[in-house]
Amino acid sequence: MAILTTDPKVLLIAFVGGIIPSLLWLWFWLKEEENPEPKLLLTFVFILGMLSVMIVLPIQQFIQDNINSYDAKIILWASAEEVLKFLAVMIVLYKSHNADEPIDWPIYLITGALGFAALENTLFLIKPLSINEASTAILSGQLRFLGSTLLHAITSGAIGVAMGISFFMKDWQKKLSVLVGFIIAIALHSAFNFFIMGNDGNDFLKVFAFLWVVTIIIMLLLEKVRRMSE
Repeated sequence: MAILTTDPKVLLIAFVGGIIPSLLWLWFWLKEEENPEPKLLLTFVFILGMLSVMIVLPIQQFIQDNINSYDAKIILWASAEEVLKFLAVMIVLYKSHNADEPIDWPIYLITGALGFAALENTLFLIKPLSINEASTAILSGQLRFLGSTLLHAITSGAIGVAMGISFFMKDWQKKLSVLVGFIIAIALHSAFNFFIMGNDGNDFLKVFAFLWVVTIIIMLLLEKVRRMSE
């Protein structure tokens, strides 16, 4: 995804427009947390999530250039994003004592995912802003707030929920749970991309209704994981 301008004003507006939806969703997911995680650590995870976009882009370009199957491309693109978002969080938390409760895993993974979405949103906004299509940029920002930004949160949240539920289980059960979480996350991400990219917006309401149903399910599972942390 090439950056079409070096105009600092355009880049600043795109960045603000890209990060605000992620921060709003982050507030939504964190507001009921009874034992908040350290803000500095959450900020670090958020920033690493943003930086992971710069790693995933060349990987997706490689997939674009070397995979012929459209369906395989969609699945591999989604897989690359889910793996990189996960690794961004694991860089911070692996073998640390910060994630010491079941609920911590979905919280950190959602935070990293929203960081990823923030920079991704920014890159999507640069093009319309650079050619003075403010209305297109506003519409794009609104749709990404309701769609892909939320999607990133719930797919990473699904992995986090799987890790939270298996928190007190044996190692092999934890690994199996993480695998199941990844399969669910990649399936949801791929399904969303298939509908958005393959239907020219004809099933717009159906796609977003499906996304919100999944969001409600993730919220209910998060509450289960939160009770496990009490």
